[in-house]
Amino acid sequence: MIRTPVSSLKVAWRKDRVLDSAIERDKRLDLCLRVVREVLLEPRRCIPLRYLEKRRDRLRLPFRLPTFLSRYPLFFDSYPDRIRPNQPPVPFLRPSPRLNLFLHRESQIRSDNEALTLAKLCKLLMISKHKVISAEKLLNVKRDFGFGDDFLVRLVPKHPHLLRLTGNPGEGKSFLELVSWNEDFAKSAIEKRAEEESELTGIKMRPNFSVKLPKGFYLRKEMREWVRDWLELPYVSPYADASGLSQASPEMEKRTVGVLHEMLSMSVLRRMAVPVMGKFCEEFRFSNAFGNAFTRHSGIFYVSLKGGIKTAVLREAYDGEGVLVDRDPLMEIRDQFTELMDEGHKEWKERVRLKREAVQRELEMVAKRNAETCEHDVDDDENEVEKL
Repeated sequence: MIRTPVSSLKVAWRKDRVLDSAIERDKRLDLCLRVVREVLLEPRRCIPLRYLEKRRDRLRLPFRLPTFLSRYPLFFDSYPDRIRPNQPPVPFLRPSPRLNLFLHRESQIRSDNEALTLAKLCKLLMISKHKVISAEKLLNVKRDFGFGDDFLVRLVPKHPHLLRLTGNPGEGKSFLELVSWNEDFAKSAIEKRAEEESELTGIKMRPNFSVKLPKGFYLRKEMREWVRDWLELPYVSPYADASGLSQASPEMEKRTVGVLHEMLSMSVLRRMAVPVMGKFCEEFRFSNAFGNAFTRHSGIFYVSLKGGIKTAVLREAYDGEGVLVDRDPLMEIRDQFTELMDEGHKEWKERVRLKREAVQRELEMVAKRNAETCEHDVDDDENEVEKL
């Protein structure tokens, strides 16, 4: 039996370099996505170069925009245009043919995975206390779950039997409501895994969390015993009614960890910023100290501090090299964008290499001419001496 209160349990945070490296690897990709998204959100999908340059701080761009365009040349085309009719032309940016091709493929991938996106939306609403979530909050996490920019106006109206949007998105007073409960969506990732294992082994498996402490990480005896007893408690589904659970009880802790696990399992990268997850405290019945659950359960989650923000990572989704192995189908969008980014970056590096080689050849030719000139001068001096 668990007697130690949840609030009294303390676990020291420990750096996991492998999972930190997974976040660090996406740093360049996230930078490119921010810049591309900024242009695509413009009314005509074009913008004066100098306007975009002024947004460097907001885009967290560590170098000037021309440098970015040089390093990643396949995203945009530059062309002259006038900001106002009576002004001289200035450089504008618009999506390149390669970027437009990617956008077409992205649209197709989203269309192919519409059922998955619908299921994620319904699941979030089914977990929530009143089966309703602010549209503004859902818009804030659209990239985390892969919803797409227009999911409220494109996807929701197509499924009136499941979802209903009230109010006007963008005004901060609109909400997405669950119209009907779908039992097919009311199974968590952990429950599905237990069912799959039961089918494979022929033995009924109890739903539970996968716990794997990182190498070199040890828990104090008191904490080990608490985790052991806590794991023996019955699994509390995120979709079960939690109104009767005490906020400080081990059962509520089980439910909170289950909800956090389910959120991360639905996210595209199997990781999310802790402050973003915290925006759902009221809807998902989290306590104000919900973030401590990530460190209390270090065998299930990891909290990275990379980039100056706390990011919760689902350990089981990554292998020992920090590679995402539990891949969301919408990861295909990031994969194709990465290919476009890497291809352009490779072209830039090749241009830099050829330029360096040309400069080196020029320096060698200059040095050779100087050497020949010196040798010629020496010969002239020797001839003069002989004449004397």
